Amino acid sequence: MLRITLRRISAVSLFLLLNLCAVAQSKSRHFELDYSFTVRITDPGKPLDVWFPVAQSDQFQQVKILSKSGDLPLQETTEPEYGNKMFYAHADKAEKAEYQFSVKYDVVRMEHLAAVSIQKQASRKELARFLQPDKLVPISGKPAEIAAEQVKPGMSDLDKGRVLYDYTFSTMKYDKTGTGWGKGDTLWACDAKRGNCTDFHSVFISMARSQKIPARFEMGLSLPEGQNSGQIAGYHCWAEFYTRERGWFPVDISEAWKHQEKKNYFFGAHDVNRVQFTVGRDIELRPKQHADRVNYLIFAYVELDGQPYPNVANAISFTDVSSSQQAQRASR
Repeated sequence: MLRITLRRISAVSLFLLLNLCAVAQSKSRHFELDYSFTVRITDPGKPLDVWFPVAQSDQFQQVKILSKSGDLPLQETTEPEYGNKMFYAHADKAEKAEYQFSVKYDVVRMEHLAAVSIQKQASRKELARFLQPDKLVPISGKPAEIAAEQVKPGMSDLDKGRVLYDYTFSTMKYDKTGTGWGKGDTLWACDAKRGNCTDFHSVFISMARSQKIPARFEMGLSLPEGQNSGQIAGYHCWAEFYTRERGWFPVDISEAWKHQEKKNYFFGAHDVNRVQFTVGRDIELRPKQHADRVNYLIFAYVELDGQPYPNVANAISFTDVSSSQQAQRASR
């Protein structure tokens, strides 16, 4: 009994030591983000509605809006299902050839390490949505069958998350050629075995939820590592799954696939080279859009005369804030 107790104490001590080391080495990235876009009107005189997401502060990012502007007044709203914030703008008649919008952010992104993050237990109500299917993310059929083949009796939810992560990593290929990718369509991705971040994480989330493990989809932007400024052409998404022992546990399988030497790191970590904007799929905007729910929200969603309108040009860029700039700001 004494030997077992000593082993347990040693294990706890080792775990605490590793956590303290991880805290000491945890990273952050400070940058300014210019989120701008232009809606080009080719059929003037019709009602125009514009929605676009607002980045929020949380445990892993500190976000300040430095400025915002638009050719229409901006109203900040919040959708109730996930708590995503957004700006909304409306014109009864779109008379201009172009409508421009811009938000400039100051962001400090912290590394999210599962080994050291302290998270309160989530309620059943909070977790319920992340056990349900989405339109393109089923929890029965093929992904459930695959998940059942991967897990073994007696596995913890964390162990199950690992084998589902490994399956997605080893089976999927990061490949954006052709068509079909980018929708986060689990069934398509299971058959094609390729795609981008939405496809990777849709497969993982479908399998996790089929095993009664809450899992959620998070959408944002990715910043290149080792580059101090530049344009951001596309979005990035990642996921978390929930266990009672560890809370929300971060994974980024597509990033692991692109940097395969970091496979183990991205099971339990989100790095600093990102900013999150929204959570969830099948989003009902505020005020409610006329068309179907939005698959996911990162770039502006626009309707002209009540119909989805894709003629939107994005211009998103970032610049790292240097340590000297941080010191100057702190002294003001």
